[in-house]
Amino acid sequence: MTIRVLLADDQTLIRAGFKMIIDSEPEFEVVGEASDGGEAVALARTARADVVLMDIRMPRMDGLEATRRIGADDNLAGVRVLVLTTFENDDNVVLALQAGASGFLGKSVAPADLLHAIRVVADGEALLSPRATRGLVSRFLSQPEGGAGKVPVELTGLTDREREILVLVAHGLSNDDIAERLYVSPLTVKTHVNRAMTKLDVRDRAQLVVLAYQRGLVRPGEQLPTG
Repeated sequence: MTIRVLLADDQTLIRAGFKMIIDSEPEFEVVGEASDGGEAVALARTARADVVLMDIRMPRMDGLEATRRIGADDNLAGVRVLVLTTFENDDNVVLALQAGASGFLGKSVAPADLLHAIRVVADGEALLSPRATRGLVSRFLSQPEGGAGKVPVELTGLTDREREILVLVAHGLSNDDIAERLYVSPLTVKTHVNRAMTKLDVRDRAQLVVLAYQRGLVRPGEQLPTG
């Protein structure tokens, strides 16, 4: 199955470099290029992209607003946004995750890591390492306006197992890692994660992570629970 990729960056040379890397693999296809956020949103609707590589700083409409619009469009529910940034500790990355991005990459990413990242988010996973997850959410929560936006949802509707898995997801563990810790299959973990996303009305694994921190289920600097 071909993974359809949309490139959104105002620098032509950067788009050309990413396009060359992506088109070198038969499982990928670059289906469009956008030089600003408005073009990215329009092309996401018409090009049937699976993954958008989204730069944050672009003229006219930036990547944050474009990510919000893609996330708010029910017709684009299957589109995943992978944020590109020059500085991986950029505060805007946190805002992008809250807006619906599935993860982030530095623009200096190695070709193999770029392709891996696209595969990960296309499969519905979040591209967030445990260290990056804790660091980014910690910075977000330290901001006075950190809790602004969508009204936080209660976690009382989750089963004990869903809450347990949500904590592990918030610490950056993959489905395979969680399955190994809990002695269940990765498919079972994925089922619980999907149910939690449905109950909590979030569209993405990355938003689950932010929500877990917002509601105090996990706290910045907290160690991973012992298995």
